[in-house]
Amino acid sequence: MSLSGWVCVVTGASRGIGKGIALQLSEAGATVYITGRQMKTLEQTAAEVNERGGLCLPVICDSTKDDDIKELFERIKREQNGRLDILVNNAFGGVHAIFDNMETKFWEYEPSVWDDVNNSGLRGHYFCCVYAARIMVPQGKGLIVTISSIGGLRYLFNVPYGVGKAACDRMAVDTAVELKSLGVASVSLWPGAVQTELVNEHVIEKEKPPGETIELSGKCIVELAKDKNLMKLTGKVLLTCDLARRYKLRDVDGRDIFDLKSLKFLLTQSPSTSWLSVITPSFIRVPSFVFGLASSKF
Repeated sequence: MSLSGWVCVVTGASRGIGKGIALQLSEAGATVYITGRQMKTLEQTAAEVNERGGLCLPVICDSTKDDDIKELFERIKREQNGRLDILVNNAFGGVHAIFDNMETKFWEYEPSVWDDVNNSGLRGHYFCCVYAARIMVPQGKGLIVTISSIGGLRYLFNVPYGVGKAACDRMAVDTAVELKSLGVASVSLWPGAVQTELVNEHVIEKEKPPGETIELSGKCIVELAKDKNLMKLTGKVLLTCDLARRYKLRDVDGRDIFDLKSLKFLLTQSPSTSWLSVITPSFIRVPSFVFGLASSKF
């Protein structure tokens, strides 16, 4: 019960990664507020938490509605005597918009797809950061984790998705600049391919390695929150595979974590280099700064 007494918020926790994070935080002893738009699915997540002996409070909160977000944090402040330890920005409303427009160019679908992808998954995150910081800064500690993806580095799915994820990464980095001296950490977290319910429903690629479970990100956040050197990581874009190595974690099903920085894996991503992957040892990893160079616009 390493997080006993801690108060956490996980947005968009009805299913998928958010649900997995809520399960792990509560299993570690935290009181976890979970948000979503449907009480039925939130209560299902809460029931799973309760079965594990955790404490989970489901709250209807639409991350596209400013008043919902404001009331969420006002409620937490009232009920928890002004305490908030962790905010996980995970809400994302663009999954169906992405899958409905696969292989379609940005000028061919409605521009409102931008709102579908980024209203809750970017704008809503910023509003949550503001209200969370208003609680965390006076107490002199806290952790804000924004769930992002490799789509913030290279093209993935569509234009609104990539722009939104790049903005999420920048938001985590820039908020960290203003929060660091006040004891509050802010990071962006990139999971690998995750076996969410919707991904399993829409994507069937049996020839590729199985993805992470929905709970691995939660395991990483628990360890990150306990890290005595957390402030050295603030302002960083962190990968679950790196955190798994740092904290010696396996996935909840016992599997090793698939390494997105493995040179062997990266070589398979291009037809011109895939043949090299056959002779490349799996333990060779690409340094983080190389990823940064790959995103250079100059």
